[in-house]
Amino acid sequence: MSRLGRRQFTAGIGATLLASPLVRLLNGEAQAATPVAAKRLIVFFTPNGTVHKFWRPTGTETSFTFAAGSVLEPLNALRSKLLVCDGLDFVGADNHDPGMSHMLTGSGTASSTTAGMSIDQYVASKVGLGSRFKSLEFGVQTSLWGASKSTRMSYSAPGSFVSPEDVPLNAYQRLFGSTGDTSSSAAERLLRRRKSMLDVARTDLSALSAEVGAEEKLKLEQHLQALRQTEQALAAASTTACTPGQTPAVIDAKANANFPLVGKMQMDLLVNALACGMTRVASLQWSHTIAPQVFTWAGASEAHHELSHKVDSNTAGVASFVKCERWFAEQFAYLLNALQARPDLSSTTGGTMLDSTLVLWAKELGDSRLHTCRSVPFILAGGSGTPFRFGRYLRYTSTPHQKLLTSVCQGMGLTLDTFGDASRSTGPLSGLV
Repeated sequence: MSRLGRRQFTAGIGATLLASPLVRLLNGEAQAATPVAAKRLIVFFTPNGTVHKFWRPTGTETSFTFAAGSVLEPLNALRSKLLVCDGLDFVGADNHDPGMSHMLTGSGTASSTTAGMSIDQYVASKVGLGSRFKSLEFGVQTSLWGASKSTRMSYSAPGSFVSPEDVPLNAYQRLFGSTGDTSSSAAERLLRRRKSMLDVARTDLSALSAEVGAEEKLKLEQHLQALRQTEQALAAASTTACTPGQTPAVIDAKANANFPLVGKMQMDLLVNALACGMTRVASLQWSHTIAPQVFTWAGASEAHHELSHKVDSNTAGVASFVKCERWFAEQFAYLLNALQARPDLSSTTGGTMLDSTLVLWAKELGDSRLHTCRSVPFILAGGSGTPFRFGRYLRYTSTPHQKLLTSVCQGMGLTLDTFGDASRSTGPLSGLV
C-alpha cells in the first residue's frame, strides 16, 4: 500500500465500509462490530385485543405459519420480516382505559427514566431533534369521542396527550404544503451526497485493487459490484422516493364507510414523510379502545367493540370479529409492503426502508372478552438494518411488556435499562437479538 496509505483509504471509504470485514482486514487488527441500530420507528395500533386461538401461529420458533382463516394469515408472505411475541403482560393494568394508557408508557411517571412518555415520544425526544418533525402522529377516526384515556395512546408527559391528526388532507398540507412542495431540494442534496460518497469509495477501491493480492482483489471486486448496485438503486429512487403523492380527496373523515380509505391515505402519507426524511418516528392509530366502527367492508353488522366481546359459544359473532381482525392484518401488510417497496436513501449500502425501520404493532388488551391485559399480542417487523433477528415466533410466560419497550429503545440505539415503571420490570426482552 505504498501509494495509498491505510489512513487515506480509511478516510475515503470509511463512510461506506466502516463496519466491513475488509476494512478490518486492511487495518490488520480485529475490531468490534459496530452495533446496528434501526433508523426509524413506527407504532401501529389496532384496538380491542384478540381471540388468542385465532391469533396464535402454529409451528416452532423458526418454522411457523399462520393458519388458514386465522387473524394473521394475511401476513404469511412477510413471516421472514416478523417477530411475533406471545405471552406479554401489562403488570398492574386491566381493562380498556388502563390498557390504552399503559400500553406505550409502561406505567412510567414523571420521576421514571422515561418521564411518563409513551415510547414514540420518548424515542422522538432522543433521535428526532434533527428532523423537520420530531414525530408525526396519524389517526383514523381517533377523535370521534374527543381526547381522553380511551382515545389517546401517545403521551409527552403523564396525563399530557399527543393527539393524532385524523384528517388526511390536513396531514398532507402540514407535510407538503397546499402547493405540494415536497422539499425536493433537500432530497436532491441527500441523493447527491450519497452518490458523491459512492464515487469516492469506487475511486479508492479501484486504486487499491492494484496494490493487493488475488484474494483481496476478488473481495474488492465484490464490493465494487455492491456499489454499482447501490448507485442503480439511488438513480431509480431519485425520481420516486420523495414525492407527496396525490393530494388526498376532500372526504368526510368521520364517516364509518370511509374508515378504510382514510386509513390507506394515512399510511401513504406516513411512508412518504419517512421517505422524504421529514421524521424518524411516526405512529398510526386506528380508532381507539371501545371502537364504535362497523366493519361493513369486512362483512360485519355490529360495532368492532361489540364483536370483540363475543364469547366462544357465539361462533358467528367470533367469526365476524376474526374477519375484522384479519382486515387489520391486511392493513399492517400494506404498510410493511409500502416500506419494502421504498429504497432507503439514508443508507450508503442499499436496502429498503423496511430493512432499517422498526415497526411495532401494539394492542391495549389481551383477550378482550375478559377485559384483561394478559398475553397482549405484539408484533415487531423490520429487517437487516436493525439488531433483531426476524422470522421467529417467540413464546413468553407472564413477561412484563416493559421489557419489549426497553428492547425497542435499545434497537433504536438508545441506552436505558428499563422503560416506564422500573419496579415492575427491568432489562430488555430476551430472545430478540
